[in-house]
Amino acid sequence: MLTVEQIEYCVIWACENEVSAPKPGNVNCFSGGHNMQIEDFINSAHAIAPVLARSDLSVGEMILQAIQATRTVVDCNTNLGIVLLFAPLCKAVQEIDNIEQLPTELEKVLNNLSIQDAIDCYQGIRLADAGGLGKSEQQDINEEPIITLKEAMFLAKDYDSIAAQYINNYQDIWQIGLPNLTSAINCGESVVWAGAFAYLKLLSRIPDTLICRKQGKECALDVQEKAGSLVNFSLKNNRLSNFESHVISWDNELKQEAINPGTTADLTATTLLISAFGQMLS
Repeated sequence: MLTVEQIEYCVIWACENEVSAPKPGNVNCFSGGHNMQIEDFINSAHAIAPVLARSDLSVGEMILQAIQATRTVVDCNTNLGIVLLFAPLCKAVQEIDNIEQLPTELEKVLNNLSIQDAIDCYQGIRLADAGGLGKSEQQDINEEPIITLKEAMFLAKDYDSIAAQYINNYQDIWQIGLPNLTSAINCGESVVWAGAFAYLKLLSRIPDTLICRKQGKECALDVQEKAGSLVNFSLKNNRLSNFESHVISWDNELKQEAINPGTTADLTATTLLISAFGQMLS
C-alpha cells in the first residue's frame, strides 16, 4: 500500500504535469488563460494533496476539505473537477497492493458512497463557485441532496463527463487516457507532451461537457473534430511534440474565443494520477 507521503506526491505530480502539458485551450506551459495562470494550479495542487492523502476522511469530506484548502490559496476555481475525480481514487488506492487491483477497489468505493458524501460534495461544489453548471430539475446543486453521491452523479452523467466516470468506473480513463499516455511515453515523448497527446485523444473521442454547457453542443463537436485532426496529423509523424507550432496556434485560437475544454483537462489529470500510482506500486 502507498504511504500518505507517496499519495501526496502522486497528487502533486499529476496536477503539475497536467497543467504544464501543452493542452490547447487550457492553462499550460506556454500561456495562461481564462483569467488563471499556471502558478494558481500548482499552488492548488499543494493545497489539496495533504487532504486527499488522509485515510480518515470519507470521499465527500475529501472533496469538501480539498476545496476549502484550495480557496485559501486562490480565489478562483482551479481544480473542482480534479478534486471530484481524484477523491475516489485516493480513497481506493489506500486499500491496494498493486495497480491491477485499483479498478475493483474503485468500484467498491463508488458503490459505497453515501448521502452524507453527496451533502459534503454539494457544499464543496458551491464553495468552488464553478461556472456553467446550470440548473437541474432533480437534486440541483443549490439544494440539499437526499440521495447518495453516486445516485446524484447518475442524474448528471449525460451532460457531465466527470459524473459519468462515477457511473462507468472511470472507463474513459482506463480505455482512452491511460493507453494513449503510455503509448506516447513509449514513443519517446516527455510526460507533459504525452499528457497533451492523451488529452487530445480524450477530446477527440468525447465532446467536452464544459464546452457543451457554456458554448453549446455544436461548438463542442467542432472542437472534437479539430482535436481528432491534430491527433491524426501527429500519428502520421509519430510524435505530437514535432508539431509544437500547430498546438500553440490552436491553443491561442481557443483562448481568444474563450473556449475551455476544462472537463477534458480534468480527465487528463486523472490519467496522470493513475499513472503515478502505477509507478509507485510497481
